[in-house]
Amino acid sequence: MLVRSFLIKRILQAAGVVICISALTFFILNVVPGDPVRVMMGDMADEQTVQQVRHTMGLDKPVPEQYANWFGKMLHGDFGTSYMQKKSVIALMSKALTVTLQLAICAYIFAVVLGLVMGIIAAVNHGRWLDRTLMSLAVFGISAPVFWVAIVLQIVFALNLKWFPLSGVKTAAAYVLPILALGTRYAASIARVTRTSMLDVLSQDYIRTAEAKGLSRWTIIIKHALRNALIPIITIAGTQLGDILTGSILIESIFAMPGMGKLLLDAINARDLPLIEGSVMYIAVICVAIYLAVDILYAVVDPRIRLGGEASE
Repeated sequence: MLVRSFLIKRILQAAGVVICISALTFFILNVVPGDPVRVMMGDMADEQTVQQVRHTMGLDKPVPEQYANWFGKMLHGDFGTSYMQKKSVIALMSKALTVTLQLAICAYIFAVVLGLVMGIIAAVNHGRWLDRTLMSLAVFGISAPVFWVAIVLQIVFALNLKWFPLSGVKTAAAYVLPILALGTRYAASIARVTRTSMLDVLSQDYIRTAEAKGLSRWTIIIKHALRNALIPIITIAGTQLGDILTGSILIESIFAMPGMGKLLLDAINARDLPLIEGSVMYIAVICVAIYLAVDILYAVVDPRIRLGGEASE
């Protein structure tokens, strides 16, 4: 019963966040200066034709009514048609999202694996030169701006060494530099959190008991310490998946990748409202779903979280 109540509460909260994002996005885009019909038709179109097109597109209706119509269609999977490209918004987003998800997922896997390995090794070698070296690298990774890392990687490995393509997505090798640029910062964050959490767990009495029983060092670290250190690691790793997904927009621009970033920027420049609204909602729903999954994963790893939440109510 508690589990079901916990899930219902989290799902309702996630739905509320999505509705709020949709409302804010729609109303902000409809109050900022600029007429999308005028942008679409150009300065040569006469006012009568512009008003006729506005009526046909439903843009002459009150904004709340426009929002209700748009949100109702969106619930049925209809994000409308792009003003400029004259294609289904969902079709345009699906094509672009494939590139974005490939980049984001690969960067995420790279960040989690590298971050965990660095954090565990640093914790096991606490106070030694390896610990200090790895944490210095982590500080540098967190401090270095993502765009700067991307540009340095392009100069060194694409322009000078010519090991990887400078831009585009024609080959699998074209994803290597964007993955490194996007994942480095998040790997550094995970490494620091992993080290801190592991050091806290390794100082507990049950770890000393396991050592007294003669268990091997790495069995204790992986089977006992890492498992009990997972909560803060899940926190940082889970939330960073959403950050990586949104952060990929900048990386896509730098490496000229035809993903959601390029699609959204082109839509903003063209004042293509359906495409902007659809892109924002697509990203928002994915991010909210990720945070919901993290909340549920918390409860699976540590039941005290859901029990505490219900008790407080």
